[in-house]
Amino acid sequence: MNKIIQLRDKTFHLYIESGEIDRAIARLARQINEEAKDERPLFLSVLNGAFMFTSDLLKEITVEGAEVAFIRLASYAGTASTGEVRELVGLTDDVAGRSVIILEDIVDTGRSIAHLLDLLSPRRPARVRVAALFHKPGALEYSVTVDYPGIVLENDFVVGRGLDYDGLGRNLRDLYALAP
Repeated sequence: MNKIIQLRDKTFHLYIESGEIDRAIARLARQINEEAKDERPLFLSVLNGAFMFTSDLLKEITVEGAEVAFIRLASYAGTASTGEVRELVGLTDDVAGRSVIILEDIVDTGRSIAHLLDLLSPRRPARVRVAALFHKPGALEYSVTVDYPGIVLENDFVVGRGLDYDGLGRNLRDLYALAP
């Protein structure tokens, strides 16, 4: 396992190993399985970043009738938020009366989650919860709740496990932080 990687013009150092990430996902799955056992939840995966988290988590979900849908949002360019959320692939599933669990790779500013909650609200879901593999509470700019936080991070720019820098690094099993 590499302790330091180079992606384009940036150097990243090992931040969290895959075993710790896998344990966090297993913990989240157990919690969701218990809390959603009497529901037929729709897991709404936010692409591109959450695809790996979604795959890993859903392998551990035992709730009968669980389904998955995808929406694609974009709010980053390089290492910085653009300040705007763009919906690149919209939600086509009917969520009225459904329990929805949003799956996000990371919640930092909360802008994407706030945008998605605004999109869902007029569709009248019964309940909406948020599961995030990574969460940066110190970076929150919007009042959003992460019901199922995987691993709490400092406000570092990170890649791996679905997170990227200009499209690179999503495939890394470990999490890497931008070197100072």
